[in-house]
Amino acid sequence: MRRLRLSPTNPDDPEPRPSVPTGNIPAELNRFVGREDELAALGGLLEESRLVTVVGAAGVGKSRCVSRIAALLEQPVEKRYCDGVWLAELSPVHDPALLEHTVAEALGLTDHTGRPPRTALVEHLRERRALLVLDGFEHLVDACADLVRELLRRAPGLRVLAAGRRPLLVDGEVTFTLAPMGDEDAVELFTERARSVRPDREPTAGERAAALELCRRLDGVPLALELAAGRLRALSVDQVLLRLDDRFRLLTGGSRGAPPRHRALRTAIGWSHELCTPAQRLLWARLSVFAGQFDLEAAEYVCGGAGLPADAVLDVLDELLAQSVVEREDGVTGTRYRLLESVREYGAEWLAATGDTRRMRRRHRDWFLGLATWCELDWFSPRQAEVAARIDSELPNLRRAMECSMESADEVHLAQHLAGSLWFYWAGCGRLSEGRYWLEHVLEEPTPYDASRLKVLWVLGYVAVLQGDAVGAVSALQKCREEAERSGDATAMAYAVHRTGCLAIVTDDPARAEELLRDALGRYREIGELNSNVVMAQVELAMAVAFQGGLDAAADICEEVREVCEDHGERWALAYALYVLAYAALRRGRPERARRMLGECLSIGRTFDDLLATALSLELLALVTAVEGDAGEAAVLQGAAERIWPSVGLPLFGSVYFGRPRVECAEQVRRELGEAAYEAGLRAGRRLERAAAVERALGAGGSREHLDTPGAESGPAAGGTRRPAASRMTGRGGPERW
Repeated sequence: MRRLRLSPTNPDDPEPRPSVPTGNIPAELNRFVGREDELAALGGLLEESRLVTVVGAAGVGKSRCVSRIAALLEQPVEKRYCDGVWLAELSPVHDPALLEHTVAEALGLTDHTGRPPRTALVEHLRERRALLVLDGFEHLVDACADLVRELLRRAPGLRVLAAGRRPLLVDGEVTFTLAPMGDEDAVELFTERARSVRPDREPTAGERAAALELCRRLDGVPLALELAAGRLRALSVDQVLLRLDDRFRLLTGGSRGAPPRHRALRTAIGWSHELCTPAQRLLWARLSVFAGQFDLEAAEYVCGGAGLPADAVLDVLDELLAQSVVEREDGVTGTRYRLLESVREYGAEWLAATGDTRRMRRRHRDWFLGLATWCELDWFSPRQAEVAARIDSELPNLRRAMECSMESADEVHLAQHLAGSLWFYWAGCGRLSEGRYWLEHVLEEPTPYDASRLKVLWVLGYVAVLQGDAVGAVSALQKCREEAERSGDATAMAYAVHRTGCLAIVTDDPARAEELLRDALGRYREIGELNSNVVMAQVELAMAVAFQGGLDAAADICEEVREVCEDHGERWALAYALYVLAYAALRRGRPERARRMLGECLSIGRTFDDLLATALSLELLALVTAVEGDAGEAAVLQGAAERIWPSVGLPLFGSVYFGRPRVECAEQVRRELGEAAYEAGLRAGRRLERAAAVERALGAGGSREHLDTPGAESGPAAGGTRRPAASRMTGRGGPERW
């Protein structure tokens, strides 16, 4: 991409250039930081289009950015604008009737005739090649659009670069949305402006880390960063961070030469608020209850109501998008929207002023309670990956929904329902630590032992098992069993027995585990339960059987699990079935088959960000690699697994059975390489990021093809054909056909 640069005058030029005015772009008073890609993109757009409008949120740097590119284009080397680059500052103009006079003044046009100023402008620009820069036009958008349309039609050599909080909506207009700064540019800007306040002091490593956090908290908005830097006269960076909860009071005191709306963050955002209609202000205030991103359906449900019907939300949201109050973001979960944090807080203040905050927060909570309930049901389907991505994108809103329910003793059970419904996300998508926090937090308030509380107890026990915390697991599961028996809750009892069996596996009592898991599967069958938990109970039964030497029986159970997973599009539980099958294949002397299965397991784990499945697969794959004769690579894979375990919990659960492949691999590699080379391989593996380790492991096997046994194919896509399932259990504990 082309970079625009200022071109200094050549001192050896034999003929000095005449001092003919080529524009009125003011000189910069401090260093322009970053934005190289944006400037290059704007330069390219101006070469292709005659009207380019830069839009963006309050304080995002639109004015500075267009002034910078105008200064670059004003240089004599840019022959395109031989008649000059001219800036018209429109923010001080409040009467649309004065717009044309202001533009004429900016162009240096003096006209003593009685002609209308627009006529004079057209005559002046008709034969000229010039760039007209219009900054801060949003409060004059209709008049400005009308003027620009006529000037572009009547002056073919004219190009217009405009900057405002909404587009002009003129034919031929190209809109360029200026986003907040990325981390690197934001920190550089903050550091540069901080030097102007305290030029005698270089930031320490700790201050640089705090500056990065500050830049992120302020969304990389340049105005906010510059105002925050100004506070360093009296405060440290850490103190500024601590005071951000009252950011509108803190972030004031801009330079005297700045436009009034840029001297305080509240004023800058308030300028946008003044330009909004009552409906737009109402939606802005109601949208402030969202945390992070949200989608249209959520906005319609939460924000629709008195004063703003749900079917009107889309049109008003579109207007807020046009005014750069709301930002659009497209990702794997579709089109979503968000408010910058400072914009959200401004809206929250207005919502509080209306006395409607509590009601809106409850509507927000209800929507996300319903979403979590739907996602739990949809987890056992071909849409697992979609559900995982959806919950991941909605996590800030789900946290806020739980917080809302915890504020009232009468609603704590709703927080418990929400935390329990997300079991699949906590356990299956790499969120064990956060899940543990919420599950324990929602149990802090005393509530009756209803279904929601019992569910939280067994989910907490499950998470504790996966973290290797046997004491925490026993406490939660025993309490769940006692209260389930007292209340006659057969569902909670089945889950508590199941997870107690899971605990027995990781604490090296496979015989007890088999007994409990067969009991749990019988209870699931009696109540008609079938979901990913039930399938995982079968996989865990297979593990218990395999650890007791029953490799054939374990493989049979997991083959049946694979058929169930294929029928229902289940992929998460399939990964663990493949792990058991790989274990059995390796013990039977078929390392190449074990490798293919573990490759599939790693791919599934990557899809769901399942740290446990990834770590277990890498551990077993290390042994497979050693058996195949590559001791050095085996050591690297072990090191890569070591790096992941701290994010899960106790490595290999502290289990002899789960740890046996690691011990065998380490013994073999030490014999072949020696202690020093083995340790060097471990260190190399520990340096690998998880994604790089998985890629390396998948590439090393050389095969990502489908497995060569029935049911190994990838789960069917949504809407694909699936075989019907029946519902009988085999004597081995797995389903014959569900």
